[in-house]
Amino acid sequence: MAGQPEEAVHEFVLVTGAEEERARFFLESAGWDLQLALASFYEDGGDDDIVTLPQPPPGSVSHGSGPSDHRVTSFRDLVHAQEEEEEEEEGQRFYAGGSERSGQQIVGPPRKKNPNELVEDLFKGAKEHGAVAVDRAAKSPGESSKPSAFVGGGYRLGAAPEEESAYVTGSRRQNSAQDVHVVLKLWKNGFSLDDGELRSYQDPGNAQFLEAIRRGEIPADLRRLAQGGQVNLDMEDHRDEDYVKPKVSFKAFTGEGQKLGSTALHVPSEASPRQQEQNEGNASSSVLLNDCEPVTSIQIRLADGGRLVQKFNHSHRIRDIRLFIVNARPAMALSRFVLMTTFPNKDLNDEDLTLKDANLLNAVIVQRLI
Repeated sequence: MAGQPEEAVHEFVLVTGAEEERARFFLESAGWDLQLALASFYEDGGDDDIVTLPQPPPGSVSHGSGPSDHRVTSFRDLVHAQEEEEEEEEGQRFYAGGSERSGQQIVGPPRKKNPNELVEDLFKGAKEHGAVAVDRAAKSPGESSKPSAFVGGGYRLGAAPEEESAYVTGSRRQNSAQDVHVVLKLWKNGFSLDDGELRSYQDPGNAQFLEAIRRGEIPADLRRLAQGGQVNLDMEDHRDEDYVKPKVSFKAFTGEGQKLGSTALHVPSEASPRQQEQNEGNASSSVLLNDCEPVTSIQIRLADGGRLVQKFNHSHRIRDIRLFIVNARPAMALSRFVLMTTFPNKDLNDEDLTLKDANLLNAVIVQRLI
């Protein structure tokens, strides 16, 4: 029996790392029940007082021949090991109301990436989604950076199972004039589009734009700029340079004119911005809304590239939309056009239908010249 208490003390010391006197105290309090003594030790918070014991001299205490690797480490060692693994990913750790064992742990925000890392992520994400690196030095002076579009034929799949596929002859894009080519320049202190102003990497307003680039997508700002055309985006790496505002370059006149002495064609003149704003205001006020009836917003994409948004009652008819367009763009009164929906494309030929009956509530309508 004399050997059993000593064995219990030895086991208690191995498990908890406590001093022998402290182990004997908990064992005596528990009636030499090892499991009860260990439970009492941890409930009492005994781990807080653990100190490093000096190595006992050889022969003073017989600890058996078991390997030292089986010793149980304290919770402090586990916490430190986890902190070292997550140090690079997480923010700084704070403790409120105590220490790291008894207080509340608060983790700060993730470490912000510097501009060099952010630009590296943009290029990496773009390459993962199909972007190709181009050496500008190897490009010939007259070579265009825009990719050539496919102009061959193809097969149109049937809309229904019983409908057969049909061969369709290809044709060149008619709206190639609306295609947009943008150069994204990534500087040390920000980024710019073409020769535009510097935009900060840290500005929350630019976060969505940069995230779309990283995912290999065209940002919504550039898609709206193309107005349905194709967007070609080039990325230039200027991480070693600070942004320098480019000089304003002279732009030649790109409008149209009439040759003197020739027969002049009747072309509706484009209204000035001030006159156009006044026309749109008059057109909007001409639409009489009944406050007692439900209201919907209709977005109209015009053939001249403009966009109008107007509120109508559900009982308004399609011809009311046509009248609104003519009032907003008086030059359209002499032009023949049809209104159509998108996705799927469908001509709105019956203009006596109400917006509700035509399923045009909160819809987008496109004007097409004929």
